[in-house]
Amino acid sequence: MPDKQQDYDIAVVGAGIAGASVAAELAASVRVVLIEQESQPGYHTTGRSAAVYSPIYGPQPIRALTRASLGFFEHPPEGFADHPLLSPINAAFVARADQTASLDAMEKDLADASTVKRLDGAELTERLPLLRVGYAAGAIWDNGTSEIDVAALHQGYLRRFKASGGTVLTNAPVTGLTPTADGWQIATKKGELTAGIVVNAAGAWADEVGKMAGAERIGLVPKRRTALMIDPPEGADLENLPLVVDVDEQFYLKPDAGKLLISPANEDPEPPCDVQPDEMDIAICVDRIERAFQVSVRRIENPWAGLRSFVADKCPVAGFSGQVEGFYWLAGQGGYGIQSAPGLAQFAAAEVMGQPIPAHILAERLDPDTIRPGRKGSGA
Repeated sequence: MPDKQQDYDIAVVGAGIAGASVAAELAASVRVVLIEQESQPGYHTTGRSAAVYSPIYGPQPIRALTRASLGFFEHPPEGFADHPLLSPINAAFVARADQTASLDAMEKDLADASTVKRLDGAELTERLPLLRVGYAAGAIWDNGTSEIDVAALHQGYLRRFKASGGTVLTNAPVTGLTPTADGWQIATKKGELTAGIVVNAAGAWADEVGKMAGAERIGLVPKRRTALMIDPPEGADLENLPLVVDVDEQFYLKPDAGKLLISPANEDPEPPCDVQPDEMDIAICVDRIERAFQVSVRRIENPWAGLRSFVADKCPVAGFSGQVEGFYWLAGQGGYGIQSAPGLAQFAAAEVMGQPIPAHILAERLDPDTIRPGRKGSGA
């Protein structure tokens, strides 16, 4: 571990779900500072997430990390949250006749998943009466999905971090990272501090933080996703309505507190920013939803947007830089960062501390080389 003359052993940049979770894991053992550029943690992507826990969603490394996170979600540390973090909900990945090949590929990719079943059009209509008759030729139905209480998860990690003696700095964007003989000198708008190791969990800003440190670029691309709330049709059975996702991710719809949360599932490149909903995204979303469902959108409530940051292969980037000492990447979680946060935080904390990767993570068939910075296909 770093020299104890440092102000902190570890500085984590970014207090969204990635930064908060790894900081909480680390703070039990060492002195950690969590540095956030905004006035409150989770202002950007974490605070705008409509996250679900879906062990069949995302590329293979994400699915492995998501499965490895289930134990934490179901049995968090005592006092972490005052109610369950997960609420079960069915999920249907629906396909039109022209999307049958995508449905076939998804079924093949999930051959070992015990919670999924393929439905034909008639079976789907019976289970999902809100869908327009004849719209879909079939679906993958999953009963292993849950909604995540994102706020409770994030706040639980922050409370755990502070209870372990961790320090949170807000309104403190990082303006410089200078390597020293035994760690890092970190300049922020609230002053300078030193730490032995920097963990870069800066979300959409991660490549910019890496550039300050002189680390390799990972090819991170922040992408805008827009979502909005609408009223459901009169008499709609929201209690039994599943999360519905287009098999090619052209839209999703899910019940949410008596409303319908809908999105065009767009991924539009944006520079790191406080992203706002786009009027064209909203129009496309309404068109896709009205084509697929017996829904007429008369009023739009609370449209918002968030940035989901990806590298080329859509897998996260977790590992020490190959270019500068003591700089750890924890970025590129894309749209899967909430559901995989506990497992990825445990993985990253073990590596930062120089400890073995936890056995329960490796047992889910995670190959660490698939999430390393600089791996083939990552775009770095």
